[in-house]
Amino acid sequence: MRILITGGAGFIGSHIADRYLTDGHEIAIIDDLSTGRWENIPEQIRWQSHYQMGILAENLEEYFKSFSPEVVSHHAAHANLRASVIDPIANANVNVLGTIRMLELSRKYGVKRFIFASTAGPIYGNMDMEDGDLPFGESDPVRPSCPYGAGKLAAEHYIRLYGDMYGLPYVIFRYANVYGPRQVPASEAGVVTIFAQAILNGERPTIFGDGTKTRDYVYVDDIVDANVLALAKGEMETFNLGNGFECSDQEIFDFVRDAIGTWVVPVYGEKRPGEIEHYRLENFLAWWNLGWEPKISTREGIRRTVEWCRGKKA
Repeated sequence: MRILITGGAGFIGSHIADRYLTDGHEIAIIDDLSTGRWENIPEQIRWQSHYQMGILAENLEEYFKSFSPEVVSHHAAHANLRASVIDPIANANVNVLGTIRMLELSRKYGVKRFIFASTAGPIYGNMDMEDGDLPFGESDPVRPSCPYGAGKLAAEHYIRLYGDMYGLPYVIFRYANVYGPRQVPASEAGVVTIFAQAILNGERPTIFGDGTKTRDYVYVDDIVDANVLALAKGEMETFNLGNGFECSDQEIFDFVRDAIGTWVVPVYGEKRPGEIEHYRLENFLAWWNLGWEPKISTREGIRRTVEWCRGKKA
């Protein structure tokens, strides 16, 4: 298949590109390199298939037309939650209008499948935990916790609309907290690499709050597996992708510290306002319709990530 990956120089997109290439697909990448990295792009396509542009670039259609993708894997996004609060218009320009543009080009040039990287926590938001709302399922009510979550949800609605109006086949993935090699510490979702790099640099990492805030963490290779399955399964569906259980900030810190082999203790800072306290995802639909389930344990995934961080430090 000819597959166009937006955000293909980024953390998740580049891992997907690697796997698609290994599986024999023809890959092209669009990335403005604002957060993605040149070295993440698979070496064999750095010069012939990569094109440095954003999804709002004027000449995007020309490149889209010349490659003529059968599949679009749309991973390009402004993913900084706090920045979306400061400048929601800039966030929506990329995450909503940029997605609409990719949908229009996909419709116009006969794309056979549109795979979209959405988000889970910022879309489901802070529900009333006393009512036993966890885990979140795809049909549960949503209450976005920030403009980033609202923008991703709006993009989902447009994708379903294009599926209904034009028959554009799609698969929507709501990712949990994805972690693994290539995730930069500057990413606010990259708590594993944030902790690891700080400890490796001889610093004490900061946990915001008392360490009891929980998230559903899923290793990047498991996310890649789902994106491979989505090339042939799950049409016109939305899927949660997570491990299905929660890990607290303190537990993640302890796993990282154990993997490094040190006894450093964290600094506890003020809790940051607006953050979701707890979430985990129900994965039944992904298992039933895609045959997907996570394979990498959190402890093993963190060990692999720490080893990558050691190499980057060296």
